[in-house]
Amino acid sequence: QVQLVESGGGLVQPGGSLRLSCAASGFTFSSYVMSWYRQAPGEERELVATILNPNGITNYADSVKGRFTISRDNAKNTLYLQMNNLKPEDTAVYYCKAVQLRRAYWGQGTQVTVSS
Repeated sequence: QVQLVESGGGLVQPGGSLRLSCAASGFTFSSYVMSWYRQAPGEERELVATILNPNGITNYADSVKGRFTISRDNAKNTLYLQMNNLKPEDTAVYYCKAVQLRRAYWGQGTQVTVSS
């Protein structure tokens, strides 16, 4: 059974940091392109960051470049998103996604709220 389980979300003040994790199981994690998406209330889901495999090439949305870092640990079947200098506009539900050819899997999401 395929599972993607996000964790690490919460409430943080502007300028703070959070580290999200996405634990994968039920598929060959190392063979998949992994991404983080987010969806704010009333907004469409948007791509935040992607990490390829095996070369580890990364891509980021312009809005998070220089503040967020995506990484993966294939030995632990885990995807990460380090988020620094958080802003109120980063408030959203964050989802991880696994893609390989025509297969795509989503996690259930974790809430990130940036507020003073």
